[in-house]
Amino acid sequence: MFVSSVRKCSRTGCLQPAVATLTYAYSDSTAVVGPLATASEPHSYDLCEEHALRLTVPKGWEVVRHEGSFGEPDRSDDELTALAEAVREAGRPDRPAPPPEPEGTSGRRGHLRVLPDPIS
Repeated sequence: MFVSSVRKCSRTGCLQPAVATLTYAYSDSTAVVGPLATASEPHSYDLCEEHALRLTVPKGWEVVRHEGSFGEPDRSDDELTALAEAVREAGRPDRPAPPPEPEGTSGRRGHLRVLPDPIS
């Protein structure tokens, strides 16, 4: 029996290969669409490029989306990958509450951007 190692899009009826992972941060009303996670997670969704680019969220929610095209997953320490992994970890019920952030931030701006809801 042959088992394919290519993950498919989670959208019903879509047979395209997954190139992105969708994770929700419910406490922040945010959806994070980043590069395909290295492992399938029970509380995240694998999406093909079309569904990753066309994702819409409820009114009042924000989308943090990978800029550019999605491709084969790599194992880089990309900021969006780190953010998506952090959202997945924060959503785990067995995790303790995170410590408060230190005073003053670095002010560094990355390549992430928040997109407004297109249906507003």
